[in-house]
Amino acid sequence: MTLLAAAREPSCYSALVNEWWCAQYVEDRRGDIVAATTEHLQITVAAVVLGLVLAFPLALLARRYPRLEATVLGVSTGLYTIPSLALLPLLVPFTGLSANTVIIGLGVYALTVLVRGFLDGLRSVPDDVVESAVGLGYGPTRLLFKVQLPLALPVLVAAMRVATVSTVALTTVGTLVSYGGLGDLISHGVQRNFRAELVTAAVLCVLLAVLLDILLVVMQRLLTPWTRQAAR
Repeated sequence: MTLLAAAREPSCYSALVNEWWCAQYVEDRRGDIVAATTEHLQITVAAVVLGLVLAFPLALLARRYPRLEATVLGVSTGLYTIPSLALLPLLVPFTGLSANTVIIGLGVYALTVLVRGFLDGLRSVPDDVVESAVGLGYGPTRLLFKVQLPLALPVLVAAMRVATVSTVALTTVGTLVSYGGLGDLISHGVQRNFRAELVTAAVLCVLLAVLLDILLVVMQRLLTPWTRQAAR
């Protein structure tokens, strides 16, 4: 590269300068950054929702049949021990090189936290409250959705916060199948020693995790107003 060509490049992220933080990079590559962030958010939310959908019946099964609890927890924990570098390629023959591969893999990883969250949340409901509801004529389904789940919500949201933050980090591994959101930018930045790209993507990952965590806290406060009244 000639000096004249280098002089025409952006000053703070040119090949000659390559600064760690460059506002001009964010402005020039805004479209790529927004697209990667949007993909990262979509995959994260979809994976956590999938984890919740899978964890709910598994937790109910373990609670209904105590002998199966150790098996359910053991399987969900065992799945988490599978390295992502192995799990995602194993899913590719079934789901292809698509976002679904990442969503399914991360949803499986979230089971470890979410199954325990459901079980601990349901156990946190006082027995006298359950007995009172049964005495008022609540059937099993109504008891679960009207009494137990609302009272278990604080514990469940705490588990969701852990699962969501960890999923934000794990989504970057999706770059193995070209669906890693901000992980694609991080991988490209590392391979090309592109400092501004690497730092920008990493910072956005942290901000995304913090924002989602705050949203879950706000959601919990809105859905459980009685906890605010008890704290006063």
